Amino acid sequence: MKTNERIIVGMGVTGLSCARYFRALGESFSIVDSRVNPPGLEAFKAEFPSIDPVVGEFSLDQFLDAAELVVSPGVSLQAPAIKAAIDAGVTITGDVDLFSRAAQAPIIAVTGSNGKSTVVSLLGEMARIAGLKVAVGGNLDGPSARPALDLLADKDCDLYVLELSSFQLETTSMLCATAAAVLNITEDHMDRYDSLASYSAAKHRIFNGCGIAVVNRDDASSLLPKGAVASPVSIGLGQAEDGQWGITSEEGVDYLCHGASKVMPCASIKMPGVHNVANALTALALGDAVGISVESMKTALKRFPGLDHRCQWVSNVAGVDYYNDSKGTNVGASVTAIQSIGDMIDGRVVLIAGGLDKESDFSTMRPVLEQFVSIAVLIGRDAMKLARAFKGATETVLADSMQDAVKIAAAHCLPGDAVLLSPACASFDMFRGYAHRGEVFCAAVEELK
Repeated sequence: MKTNERIIVGMGVTGLSCARYFRALGESFSIVDSRVNPPGLEAFKAEFPSIDPVVGEFSLDQFLDAAELVVSPGVSLQAPAIKAAIDAGVTITGDVDLFSRAAQAPIIAVTGSNGKSTVVSLLGEMARIAGLKVAVGGNLDGPSARPALDLLADKDCDLYVLELSSFQLETTSMLCATAAAVLNITEDHMDRYDSLASYSAAKHRIFNGCGIAVVNRDDASSLLPKGAVASPVSIGLGQAEDGQWGITSEEGVDYLCHGASKVMPCASIKMPGVHNVANALTALALGDAVGISVESMKTALKRFPGLDHRCQWVSNVAGVDYYNDSKGTNVGASVTAIQSIGDMIDGRVVLIAGGLDKESDFSTMRPVLEQFVSIAVLIGRDAMKLARAFKGATETVLADSMQDAVKIAAAHCLPGDAVLLSPACASFDMFRGYAHRGEVFCAAVEELK
């Protein structure tokens, strides 16, 4: 007989939000974490003094005895004890499924390897300008980050906008979003997935029970999988058919358009880069799907500057522009950043990259390196792996620190060039996270003045 109604697996931010949710419902639970001293342990004990967390190696017997495991996104379903529980028929869920069952307002959900934070934050701004009470969260990070379940505290909410990672979607069976999008899929988290196909399959779970699926007709990875029943609406950087979103040109001016109807000039979007034109089109399509007025969405696009650490302009020093794309933690993000900055400037790009490899194939960066990058300054634990992959595509040099990297980059620049921090790697070998890495880069640029 099952003795435990529910076990929360993982004591991070998501686990704590699940605990608060069950307490508010008056439902019993226990909580476990495989780490002996997990982050958030003391905060949990202070908030839930009557519950004793179980830390250390997972107990298979405990899991087999559970009626349900609520698995946090940081915990792989391939962990032996969890996999054994799944094989034994124990119910597995996550915070996003719990949220979707309780939500009383429409849900917009966005995933993708790159761009999802920008699209979600832009949608939140569009909704606020339209006068809607909107709650934005999920995988979104930064000072205003909120786990999905915490959004339920916003009473009388008109709209929920969620950023979702592949890790969250692994435990999401039926999100039932009013509108959802997969922006793109490029190689990432290959240290957790055995193939790009399995990573992609996790992302596409966002369409389960979806009403309107916004897809990128220029990117096959975003398209609806076979068997999906959602109604597709497409975006793309070419002319759009009736009811779809795209770009049209008239007298040398490019316009965002809905079918044959011009919405606004692309040049009026405050966020720089062609990738942000695609992000703007996706936000327009998702917003339109839930009834946000086009005028409100246009106003947001003219105001929204983008997010910190995403191709963020930092400064111009001696005629050289410095850009912080520390959020570029995978190859696809860095390729997009190099392309965008390279297309914008008259000179060449000096790239700062490196950090913790996530089993990525850095050789796929070679075409943009050859086209735009004069030299790559490499940092971090896996700098030599990048150097080997970049050999022959661009010159490379190693640096011991971010400050050293910025000085070396500056020494290799001419007026009209740009220095771009876009690491294509995780940050935890040298920094507390990508935001800290970006802050150190910005401080090092200031020291050049």
